[in-house]
Amino acid sequence: MAGSRHTAQRQAIQSVLENAEGPLSRAEIFRKAQRLKAGLGQATVYRTLKLLEEQGKVRSVWLERSEVRYESADLGHHHHFRCRLCHRVFDLQAAPQACQLPGNQLLAEAGFLVESHQVTLTGLCPLCCSGRS
Repeated sequence: MAGSRHTAQRQAIQSVLENAEGPLSRAEIFRKAQRLKAGLGQATVYRTLKLLEEQGKVRSVWLERSEVRYESADLGHHHHFRCRLCHRVFDLQAAPQACQLPGNQLLAEAGFLVESHQVTLTGLCPLCCSGRS
């Protein structure tokens, strides 16, 4: 497969995603990966994210009023929390109770097939709550 070489640049990008506490923007991935691999270019980050997404190793996350973010595809189903002050996004491992509503059954009875969903909670992260952002 074209573009499937394992390079130091690709390893730096994958390492950033694997160690992130939530989905990251392209700019955040670029800044963090550049610390691991000097000389890494933005175009390389964009091409690599596209390739990794096509290979199913990375998935894009779309949050309200935010640019697309990326995370490792092997995280399993989870939800997100977005801080309205610092704009950081965190993974939530416990599903909010709202996702357990019996509405899915009602949708199925009406002929809908739910294939996936995303829940993003918004508020203040611990650092912003304490005034240390």
